[in-house]
Amino acid sequence: MSKFEFIVDGPPVSQQARRRERLREWKVTVRQEAEKYWSSDQQTATGFVMLQITYFYDSVAMDVDNIVKPIQDSIIGLAYVDDGQVTDIIVRKRNLSGNFKIENMTSILAEGFARGNQFLHIIVLDAPDQEVLT
Repeated sequence: MSKFEFIVDGPPVSQQARRRERLREWKVTVRQEAEKYWSSDQQTATGFVMLQITYFYDSVAMDVDNIVKPIQDSIIGLAYVDDGQVTDIIVRKRNLSGNFKIENMTSILAEGFARGNQFLHIIVLDAPDQEVLT
């Protein structure tokens, strides 16, 4: 699969959210945003994939372990056939007011910063070699 990236205005909704309707709405939002960035040239991955999710927040950030599952579920059938294909996940959060350096800024990530609010930057790409651990 070619690299697929998109942004979603945040904050994310936790898989543990008590209001299940809010979680369902969040998943729909993630899917709709992913579809906006999905190119007709791209094909749904059939092999192993890796997710990289960065939550850029402006005040209080949720725990990173609660961010993954709703996003992972939302792009089934678009970025990959089944979430069982996801073998590697990097999830991180960064305070927008903090100091950090960004290497290899993409136009999509720059778009997220230009919006001026908290957001998630999500990348789906081929999984690393399954026979090598670093």
